[in-house]
Amino acid sequence: MGTELHKFGLIGFGEAGSILGEDLVAAGYEVAMYDVLLDSPSGRSLMLEKARRVRVRAADTFEDAVAGASIVISAVTATSSSDVAAKAARVLRAGQVLLDINSVSPAKKLANAALVEAVGADYVEAAVMAPVPPQRLRVPMLLGGPRAAAVAQVLRDVGMNATVLSDKIGVASAVKMCRSIVIKGLEALTLESMLAARKFGAEQEVLASLNGTFPSMGWTGKLPDYLISRVAEHGLRRASEMREVARTLSDVGVDPVMAAATAARQEWLVQSMAAHDEEYGEPFSWRSLVDAISPAKSSSG
Repeated sequence: MGTELHKFGLIGFGEAGSILGEDLVAAGYEVAMYDVLLDSPSGRSLMLEKARRVRVRAADTFEDAVAGASIVISAVTATSSSDVAAKAARVLRAGQVLLDINSVSPAKKLANAALVEAVGADYVEAAVMAPVPPQRLRVPMLLGGPRAAAVAQVLRDVGMNATVLSDKIGVASAVKMCRSIVIKGLEALTLESMLAARKFGAEQEVLASLNGTFPSMGWTGKLPDYLISRVAEHGLRRASEMREVARTLSDVGVDPVMAAATAARQEWLVQSMAAHDEEYGEPFSWRSLVDAISPAKSSSG
């Protein structure tokens, strides 16, 4: 890595990127960010205000954001991760590291690594193993790649929770992808179950039964609201991730039946909310949301 260890570049300033940027600045590091919304007339002012509020410098270009940064964090959508790697390959130099925290398949991480490493820069994959907001800079990350050990030490020094999993690209992403089959699948299953149970007026009994089988999970408490809120707030992003999961499974000869269905159900909720002019908000109630997007049919006839 280069000599300017005090500076980070940040590509993507959504939920994860903005939180990491804010906490790195608070820890005393310089952070420059670039987001494609800066190029949008409708999104630029909002993005500039968001950056100003957390004291992250908004760069006018991708090149400006990464110039002089020892570590460049790619925190974009799954569909944009390859574009970031391609741009990074045009501007990064030896001594700079692209830390790819995006939830994409091992094959895509390998392709991204090949682009970056071809120009002499370093590439490290990171699998983010929990939602970013609660733990923020301390969110657990699994790192992979030939430079993972060195980068993990730097990240730990700045307050991040980085663990080296492998010196090979793709292993950390495989852990993330396989875990998501269960985590996002549970969200989709809960949503589908509660949609039907609410229609029958049976949700209390269904949840009580689930709680009897899995008493430590919180089925009669906050768990259903939490699981369905994740879909309501981030359904499109999570659906995109599940399509990456499906590619991951297909790459190793596993038919992605559950992953594909999870992606469809996650995306369905967001589309249904939009069709009924419903937006995610707090405090969140899954019952209120279900009632809003699937109103009871009129009994008049």
